[in-house]
Amino acid sequence: MEQVALVIGGILGGLLLLLLLIGVSYYLWKRLCATFTYEELSGTAAASSAQGDALCAPDARTQASRPPGVPFVVPPSLQSRDWVPLSSEEWAQVPQDPYPAPKLLPHTTGSNLGDACVAGTINPELYKIPEDKSEADFPEGCLGRLWFSVEYRQEAERLLVGLIKAQRLHTPSENCGLLVKLHLLPDERRFLQSKTKRRTTSPQFDEQFIFQVSSKSVTQRVLRFSVYLVDRQRKHQLLGQVLFPLKKETLAGNCRRILWRDLEAESLEPPSEFGDLQFCLSYNDRLNRLTVVVLRAKGLRLRENASFVSVFVKVSLMNHNKFVKCKKTSAVLGSTNPVYSETFSFKANPAELDTASLSLTVLQSADGDRSHELGRVVVGPYMYTRGRELEHWNEMLSKPKELVKRWHALCCTTEP
Repeated sequence: MEQVALVIGGILGGLLLLLLLIGVSYYLWKRLCATFTYEELSGTAAASSAQGDALCAPDARTQASRPPGVPFVVPPSLQSRDWVPLSSEEWAQVPQDPYPAPKLLPHTTGSNLGDACVAGTINPELYKIPEDKSEADFPEGCLGRLWFSVEYRQEAERLLVGLIKAQRLHTPSENCGLLVKLHLLPDERRFLQSKTKRRTTSPQFDEQFIFQVSSKSVTQRVLRFSVYLVDRQRKHQLLGQVLFPLKKETLAGNCRRILWRDLEAESLEPPSEFGDLQFCLSYNDRLNRLTVVVLRAKGLRLRENASFVSVFVKVSLMNHNKFVKCKKTSAVLGSTNPVYSETFSFKANPAELDTASLSLTVLQSADGDRSHELGRVVVGPYMYTRGRELEHWNEMLSKPKELVKRWHALCCTTEP
């Protein structure tokens, strides 16, 4: 009898444990279903019955803003999910990718806040790569455009120059050949030469050249690309040239930089007695800014007895012949045709332009702190200048925000 009682007790205990497990499982299942369903509140059935099909349609998206007639807002974590009906009053989610791709909203440029792009969305306009206009925008009268690369390896003290291509070269016919000579100024004797390209006005070179130059003097050098026409008799005729000063900013980082420049025609006029200076003028009337770009000089008469030859340009702003401000270019070593390509800006009100003038003085460094003046040019209004200097000033005023470039002859100055 005791054994029968034990068996009956074990069966009853097992049944109770089974009922307990079933009850716990049912409770957990109901809690799990409650997190994915929304029960319709009492008192809003009539208001939401007319909109039930529109708000809970299987293909519709839940909205972040509060819909009319529904007194609750869908949590942000459960937005943008599809819902399918389980019963007349319950809806469950359709399984989706756990890492869905974000939906891009269209970007509008309206000034109204209601039309602006929603916060947190991606604006595709910010990620568009800007168009390369170097092969499209050619100024009027352009002789052609040259693409090249520059890289300086400081450890090996090597200047690597890549000649990439040229476009829209003005040639008399497509049967002429084209080649490029590379000089590292001020050395005029030694040069490197590209292969001759024929039957094209837009040659593709893709050639590499190496110049051995020390790190101390590389920033004093100027690369010159001279583009020549080659006829059937193999005679060379200069088409145009590009002068590129090697600056620290360009050579920094030991990385290859791709650049392009427009060809410039070589000046056929002989140098003046004391040399010539080329520079640009520009005036921005909105910013009250006078800009001077010192480009280069040619035919300078250097002092032969100087042990150290270094030439720089001093730009001075004058008002009523009184000194206002002065700026200097970097010094170029041992060249009668130095290239600078440096920009300077001065503050000048429009009312001051009638009494202001610019004095550009070319100086050669002498022993010690003294310097020898090689020549000077002054540009300004009728009060101070005449001829080409006055024309340059007036053209600058008539073309605001544009760079006006001209050559000017240097005038002799007396020894201090």
